[in-house]
Amino acid sequence: MAKGRFVFLVLLLAAAGARGAEDPVVAVVDGEKVLRSELEAAQMALPEQFRQLPLETIWDPLLSRVIDRRLLAREAERRRLHERPEAKAAIERARREILGDFLLESVVAESLTPERLEQAYRIASAQPGFAVEEVRARHILLGSEAEARGVLAELAKGADFATLAQSRSLDPSAKENKGDLGFFRREAMVEPFAEAAFSAEPGTTLADPVRTRFGWHVIRVEERRSVLPTLEEKRAELEERLAREAINGLVAELRARARVERFGPDKAPRAN
Repeated sequence: MAKGRFVFLVLLLAAAGARGAEDPVVAVVDGEKVLRSELEAAQMALPEQFRQLPLETIWDPLLSRVIDRRLLAREAERRRLHERPEAKAAIERARREILGDFLLESVVAESLTPERLEQAYRIASAQPGFAVEEVRARHILLGSEAEARGVLAELAKGADFATLAQSRSLDPSAKENKGDLGFFRREAMVEPFAEAAFSAEPGTTLADPVRTRFGWHVIRVEERRSVLPTLEEKRAELEERLAREAINGLVAELRARARVERFGPDKAPRAN
């Protein structure tokens, strides 16, 4: 299955789950109700940049589009266009696509039970590389390299890091936390800072200041630890994996049960 279509199915399922039992009427066209679910489905069919927007921000133009499609479909039926052979073939193709999507949504929903998510988390958390590294570090933020090297010189003579952080750091929080950033993961920091902090041994102050867009940092690494991400932190990743496995498993099973013949553009038989 193409990745774009898989993501589309997962988005539809997420929208349905978020909506729950509520599906209010958002318009009435000549007595026919238009439900919010139709509006949500229309948004999911838009390009990605529009799918990510809150529905309310594109509500009016999207609702107009849905209403217009209703009006066009009714007019096409009035003109009996649905009786044309090409229209019947297109409707049948759409029917197969819709039924297939409903089946896949059902299979995905069945695969995302709390029990299966917890089991997937337990299995994943036992694998090498699942734990993430965290570092606890202090820093003193200065406005120039010369100032930063001056602080390093003071530290080399025995000055207390926490005291210098309180008195010299440009970081507004330094007066309270004495430059202590607590434990953080690599992705939480800008790259030059993260690279330096995660390359140093605990209990050491980096010999050179590190420059970022915020200024010049004198960094001391206090501790390093490995922690397991929580289920909530991994939920989206696990849900996508379980959904993909469920869909791929279903498709493989159906293919194994079916007798399929394939042909190329030259009408010659192709291997399955």
